[in-house]
Amino acid sequence: MTIFPSGVAGARPAVPVQVRPHPQVNSQKVDALDTNPKPESPTGVTDEIIHGEVQAHWTARLMRPMRRLYEWVLHWAETRYAGTALAAVAFSEAVWFPIPADPLLVALCLGKPKRSFWYALNCTFWSTFGAMLAMLVGTMVGEERVLGGMAWIDQHLTWLPACLHLDLERYARMALDLFRHWGFWAVAVAALSPIPYKVFAWIAGFAGVHWLTFLAATVIFRKFRYFVIGGLIYKYGERARRFIDKYFSLTCAAIMAVLVLVLVAVRYKAPLWETLSKLFGG
Repeated sequence: MTIFPSGVAGARPAVPVQVRPHPQVNSQKVDALDTNPKPESPTGVTDEIIHGEVQAHWTARLMRPMRRLYEWVLHWAETRYAGTALAAVAFSEAVWFPIPADPLLVALCLGKPKRSFWYALNCTFWSTFGAMLAMLVGTMVGEERVLGGMAWIDQHLTWLPACLHLDLERYARMALDLFRHWGFWAVAVAALSPIPYKVFAWIAGFAGVHWLTFLAATVIFRKFRYFVIGGLIYKYGERARRFIDKYFSLTCAAIMAVLVLVLVAVRYKAPLWETLSKLFGG
């Protein structure tokens, strides 16, 4: 049946069309259907773990480029390549990379605590491998080139005020003599230090520390550092994370200080005892 517009001669009256109201759809159900939930990480690492590890490091909190670098490193913890990423970071951090392997190690251990010791072993092996490479390069560079470079820098910084004069050559010579004299124990203290290990690996190479001495100290004390992290998380889980983020570096520094005091006491035991005897009339 043809429908003519109203108002036209001969037109039939318009047939009213009943429009049924559209049934209301629950918006929450639509959102639930449209939202694609994020798939679970194969390593068990969550966004909350990653965010917590980024916030735990002051360099990431204060410097945006470092924050992005931390986030890029830690995002690998949610992928199936997490173990490979941990090995790559542990190796490169011991040579040149600015981000330590500790945050990634903590995140992975929290994701799967039962694999904590495997992650710690992985981290120890590749960190040791990278440190040996850094030491080898340092040995090839040699002490003379390092001291010559420091002297050249000192010569071109003479315009600085006397109070700001660095005297880099003297400090570099002192550091090399320290490593050369103490050998194993100098590397051991360095392995526990919160200072990036790459610095000490290069210095050990510059100073000509024997590679077996360096290897033994690195394996023992880097293994100690990583296995303590893994063991704490394996035993205490999230509670250990708060301790590691806040106090672990301080604890390592305290152990390092005690070790230094013991070494000094052993080295200078006789002169120190004689001095104390004279002071107290013993």
